[in-house]
Amino acid sequence: MSKAGPTWTLSSILLTGSGILLIGMGIYFVLLRPPLLPEDIRFMNLTPAEVQSIGGRLGSWLVHVFRVMGGYIAASGILAIALAVTSFRDHHPFAAAGAMIGGAASIGWMAAVNFIIDSDFKWVLLGMALVWAASLATFVWEGARS
Repeated sequence: MSKAGPTWTLSSILLTGSGILLIGMGIYFVLLRPPLLPEDIRFMNLTPAEVQSIGGRLGSWLVHVFRVMGGYIAASGILAIALAVTSFRDHHPFAAAGAMIGGAASIGWMAAVNFIIDSDFKWVLLGMALVWAASLATFVWEGARS
């Protein structure tokens, strides 16, 4: 007989969900995100003539930048899922510390910066960060219950 592994906890399910959201965002950045969004042009306060002047050169460079960024975002999601199904699910304290620091440095910081620049996507990113934060809050709550 094989020994049953730890059960799925709400915190590990939420962290897995957060990882899935990050993978989805990474795929968007790699495959679908245009080089310049209207909000980018608004933030840089560019005129249509300026966009026309630099848009092609800047756009071709930004495609590469966003592909790399998307890869890192997806990698963060993959690592969050790996953490969620292993030591986070087992309630190892270092797993929670890793999830806290990793989430703050990735989706937490991305959401904060998008509020700073008044991005059109700030609320979507905040929602994603809240799923990650909920996994940590639930982790603490589960630990206090047991």
